[in-house]
Amino acid sequence: MSHTALPRRGALKIVAATPALLSPLALWAQPKPIMIGLPLAQSGPAGVADHADFLNGAKLAVKEVNAAGGVKGRPIELKVFDLDMMTPEGNQASFRKVVDAKVHAIGSPFTIIPVPAMEAAARYGAPYLNGNTSIVTVTEVKKNPKKYAHMFQMDPDETYYGAGFPIFLEQLQASGAWKPTNNKVHIVTEQLAYTQNITKSAQEHFKKRGKFEVVKVTNIQFPVQDWGPVLQDLKATGAGVLMINHWVAAELAAFSKQFAANPVPGALVYLQYGPSQPEYLTLAGPAAEGFIWGTVYGVYADKQGQAFRDKYKTEYLKNGGVMGMAYTGGGYDTVHLLAKVWAKVEPENFAAVNAELKKTTYRGVNGFYRFDNAEQAPLHYPLQTSKLEEGMAHLFVQVQGGQHRIISPDAVKEVGFKPAPWMK
Repeated sequence: MSHTALPRRGALKIVAATPALLSPLALWAQPKPIMIGLPLAQSGPAGVADHADFLNGAKLAVKEVNAAGGVKGRPIELKVFDLDMMTPEGNQASFRKVVDAKVHAIGSPFTIIPVPAMEAAARYGAPYLNGNTSIVTVTEVKKNPKKYAHMFQMDPDETYYGAGFPIFLEQLQASGAWKPTNNKVHIVTEQLAYTQNITKSAQEHFKKRGKFEVVKVTNIQFPVQDWGPVLQDLKATGAGVLMINHWVAAELAAFSKQFAANPVPGALVYLQYGPSQPEYLTLAGPAAEGFIWGTVYGVYADKQGQAFRDKYKTEYLKNGGVMGMAYTGGGYDTVHLLAKVWAKVEPENFAAVNAELKKTTYRGVNGFYRFDNAEQAPLHYPLQTSKLEEGMAHLFVQVQGGQHRIISPDAVKEVGFKPAPWMK
């Protein structure tokens, strides 16, 4: 990424030029860039869309920061490293390359196997901001606060998906907008630690709260070649709430098409996270109407969030298309948060930067960031804090009119719940 050279203080003014054409004096006068290393999945079976969203958001933030003069006159630059996040070896290899590049910080949407990546970056000590949504990540930070003082998870962990869903259902029922056909919940879950943690948490909290009962859990294996047997299982159970605990957008789009053609009448269908990725609406088309999904890390639709959405669409979607609703804001917030801290502390002083991050608060487009806790992660709203502007809202979104619209929590919702076509 090239940037217009910033004028040097004093008589010499550097004009825009390519590095090859600059004189030695001009090269010396250029401010030293601040480098953010981004280990991103460029190919593979899953995660590519989220990682592309993160990169786009980060690039937009870099453009804004540099247009305003950079950080104390220094431009921010992004350096991308290919990431094979499906294996421990792939994670470590990518993060070692990031460390070898001597970057000033690491920004990552997520990696499925977090500990190898954490280990590879631990000795280097540069701030590592990630959206892992992982109980493993925050647990390791709590167990080893000195070793992982540089680790900052940008969102609450995945167990809050399971804890927050029963509350959403109870509130929706209490509002009168939804009358469940019965109190049975059927969970379909992928065989991945992330989704298994969500299912376990959901089972625990449904049982604890007592309003709804989990009557069956159906296990699936990625990639799902055929949803037919799952649909038969759902029909046989006849539950009023269906929780499809799977995060791959393309496969959830296939499920949505098959379900819409032959639904469980009256059931409320919740798809865990995956529809936030752009290809869900593109692939599912009209069949997506009425499905609900959630995220503990998504772009708000308030004034600040809408301004970001508009800028993002202008930058990347001039000819139409669908905006990702989670990691676009994550990449954007990551860069702006780092820039805020670097304005106070020299980027080369990793220990000082990490200490400053620990005490910094920041309201981004995805919510309120704070790391002054043992997990070094934002607080979940409403389960960890009752104040919206002290936490990160657990968003519930419904596809209405071919668009994603936030329906909960009330503090940030755009529209009310609308019965899906098969619920009428």
